[in-house]
Amino acid sequence: MSARADATAENGERLLAAAWRHFGSLPYEDVRLRDIASEASLTPQTLHNHFHTKEDLFTAAFLSWGAGEVSERDAAPVGDIEEAIKVLFDSYETNGEAVLRLLSQEHRIPAVKKMTDAGRAYHAQWAKRTFAPLLDGTRGQHRERRLAAIRAATDLLVWKLLRQDMQLDRAQAEATMIEMVRWD
Repeated sequence: MSARADATAENGERLLAAAWRHFGSLPYEDVRLRDIASEASLTPQTLHNHFHTKEDLFTAAFLSWGAGEVSERDAAPVGDIEEAIKVLFDSYETNGEAVLRLLSQEHRIPAVKKMTDAGRAYHAQWAKRTFAPLLDGTRGQHRERRLAAIRAATDLLVWKLLRQDMQLDRAQAEATMIEMVRWD
């Protein structure tokens, strides 16, 4: 029985990895479940046995990918601005395009909206925890504005602006974001 359970878990992991690659590189409507099953070397029926709907598969793939992101991001030491921005850029450089693609679809795909909202909520708590020392001594509206500025400065769209639109190299873009977060 254990070998069967291991094989089932392995099949699920392969499906999630393949699904993330598809959902991260194609418009949601263009993702075909049979292509994901094929990439995972499984049948469409096996995919359907694991994940009953496309929405279920998308959500599971996003959460699986997100768990790895959370683990890496949470490794950023609290109060170390430079290291936190480096960790953030590692994430954005690797998966920024996929997340930007999802953001462009959230207004029409409820499952995508649910996950991008969860990502925003995570980013808000990550910024609050990671940059907590920058909030020391602030209160009330000043504290809320300072936190909003940190969240905005470290947002994926700022990375896109710096790296893609302004075409700064990574070191320049990181230095710019660090300056924005420090906000002296």
